[in-house]
Amino acid sequence: MTQTRITRRHCLAAGSAGILSTLGLPAFADAWPSRVIKMVVAFPAGGPTDTAARIVSQKLAERLGVSIVVENKPGASGSIGTAAFIKSPADGYTLSMFGMPALLAPILYKTTAYDPTKDFQSESVATVYDLPMGIVVNPSLLPEVDSLKALVARAKASKVPMNYTSSGAGSFGHLAMEQLKDLGSFEMQHVPYRGSAPAVADLLGGQVGVMFADLVAALPHIKAGKLRAIALSSPKAAAMLPGVKTVSEQGFPSFDFDSWGGLIAPAGTPAAVVARVSKEVAAILAEDKEIQAKLLSAGAIAAYQPGDAMQKRLVADHARWSKVVREKGISAT
Repeated sequence: MTQTRITRRHCLAAGSAGILSTLGLPAFADAWPSRVIKMVVAFPAGGPTDTAARIVSQKLAERLGVSIVVENKPGASGSIGTAAFIKSPADGYTLSMFGMPALLAPILYKTTAYDPTKDFQSESVATVYDLPMGIVVNPSLLPEVDSLKALVARAKASKVPMNYTSSGAGSFGHLAMEQLKDLGSFEMQHVPYRGSAPAVADLLGGQVGVMFADLVAALPHIKAGKLRAIALSSPKAAAMLPGVKTVSEQGFPSFDFDSWGGLIAPAGTPAAVVARVSKEVAAILAEDKEIQAKLLSAGAIAAYQPGDAMQKRLVADHARWSKVVREKGISAT
């Protein structure tokens, strides 16, 4: 009798699933999620992408009713973790918080095993945050540099090129400063680091005086008075640092950019799952003031866009920054 009941139950379940499939209803989505979801972050713990992933995943887990475990797989500007991620099972139980360095990694690292415009463009889930950046200086090392104009003047007057740093060769801080150097006709020497944290540490220590930094890394030190922000990458950053002018407001009207991040899924992930996650992220970022405040205090801005808009942004940014990489001959190898 027991075996008969089990068999009958299984048959009924299979029949129900068949009916749902026939009706075109998302039977898989109804059962998803039923276990822990892994969120891959292809960058070190404590960085902007990791910070955003941990803030948003906690609330997303509550809304989905399952745990979400953040797993860091850093290396080579996000390319190592991203290359591994795209091979993950497309069952809805592995997502990744994508960060912009991984967009350019295939250009900077010639052996990178993925193409960001092909391998996960169609599986974009949603943008999650914008990451404003800023030019910051060590005020003890450069006490007279209190504006972008003053920095450019100091750079032009220096007989030996001034040093500036970023989170790495080919990082957005690096590319942004290289573009700004062309616009302002001045020279500075790039000193790359492996990540924002060590770069900021040496900026604080006076080993280097200038950094084009993401505000996740720099904001606490700016607020503490240990670093001075002299220019912001875009108007979006004004909410974090009122009174600090943007690069465009300081004589470079064509300069406007932010880094950003969003969720991606392995190719083949059920459309119903992608749509569900996107819907929940939209609600979290639009309605949850606590999440908005947490992101803002960390140096990021809640910025939801659906998957199709994320795809267009990804392609446009890839074209824009690839051009800078090629023209400057920048390589991380």
